[in-house]
Amino acid sequence: MVALGTGIGWRPELASGIAGMTDLDWVEVVAENICPGHVPEPLRALRDRGVTVVPHGVGLGLGGADRPSPARLVRLAHVAADLGSPLVTEHIAFVRAGGPVAGARQVEAGHLLPVPRTREALDVLCENVRIAQDALPVPLALENIATLVAWPDDELTEAQFLGELVERTGVRLLIDVANLHTDHVNHGRDPSATLTELPLEALAYVHVAGGVERDGLWHDTHAHPVPPAVLALLGDLCALREPPGVLLERDDAFPEPAELTAELAVIRAVVAATGRSSLAPTGTVAAPERARAATAT
Repeated sequence: MVALGTGIGWRPELASGIAGMTDLDWVEVVAENICPGHVPEPLRALRDRGVTVVPHGVGLGLGGADRPSPARLVRLAHVAADLGSPLVTEHIAFVRAGGPVAGARQVEAGHLLPVPRTREALDVLCENVRIAQDALPVPLALENIATLVAWPDDELTEAQFLGELVERTGVRLLIDVANLHTDHVNHGRDPSATLTELPLEALAYVHVAGGVERDGLWHDTHAHPVPPAVLALLGDLCALREPPGVLLERDDAFPEPAELTAELAVIRAVVAATGRSSLAPTGTVAAPERARAATAT
């Protein structure tokens, strides 16, 4: 695993503040917001001073019934190469439906939608992940998403679903502890139990973010400070395995840089208090090729 350290989601609205953060290890950028061959100057400056930049995709829809778009994969591969990124991340979600296979006009959801945790859906996801892995020049990591509603009749828990996904494809995991908190509030799932059952040897890095509760539902807004419950889950994860990296997400209601710097300091303190030593990798996960060969035999 690549040791990333402590980072923040890069957004144009935060560019000047992030540029002044002297102890920042890395940033994550929405992949679809980068044009291949045209890296924004603030990102280029960060990269040139040694800050790692990781593209985080939102449009592949690997959990959908259709195979991932070759054009989207080529674009994502170019962005990763332009940024000199050590890995690429995406979501376990579907983002569109319809099209020629369904005999209807394809509709973009404009949101990350949950994949049913069934074996049929897992088969589709695994094949789509293998296609993406073959097309990308660097390893792929996938993120668990936050959900307001859940599919009925799931056959697997989230930990079982992710565990089989890792075993069958060798994909890395991006664990968003804020999303685990969302599922705890909205669906009654035990996030600490989920953490203990996850294949954390495949952990690429961790997301933390803020949200707000309205009418009994937790909304993963990325527009509020990280709440104590999410920091506690980060501590639970670190007690189980030192994460290669932790990243703070903020996508709206952007605060002053000093507030974000303070949140990053709290995140470092949680990791230092509950982890083994510092933000660094503690193991490796099998390469996709090796995992596929094992599955084939």
